[in-house]
Amino acid sequence: MALDLETLKTSLRLDGNADDTLLTGYQSAAESYVKNAVGTDDGKFYAQDAVSPLYDVAVIALASGYYTFRTALSLVESYPIDLPTNSIIGQLRGLYADYLAEQGAFDGNQSTGVQ
Repeated sequence: MALDLETLKTSLRLDGNADDTLLTGYQSAAESYVKNAVGTDDGKFYAQDAVSPLYDVAVIALASGYYTFRTALSLVESYPIDLPTNSIIGQLRGLYADYLAEQGAFDGNQSTGVQ
């Protein structure tokens, strides 16, 4: 799945372009969050067939949450729990560890970086 603004808008069931700038910012923030949580910005890792769909879903879920719950004021107390994003980030971390091991850049305890 190619992650773009239209995909995010479709997931939110949004028409029009009134919030495009806002959504683009949320998508960018979500992409950075997921990459930092996994621990890499390695394009080869995210291009893998087993990784790309997970990454896209995590970014869509997180960006959608940013859009849906963008106000800090509410009459009702809420408890934010982002189960899809948290579970997918856990899977991506495992896949990234395997990826590093295949590259010879992970000794089981510490990443030495992908060359």
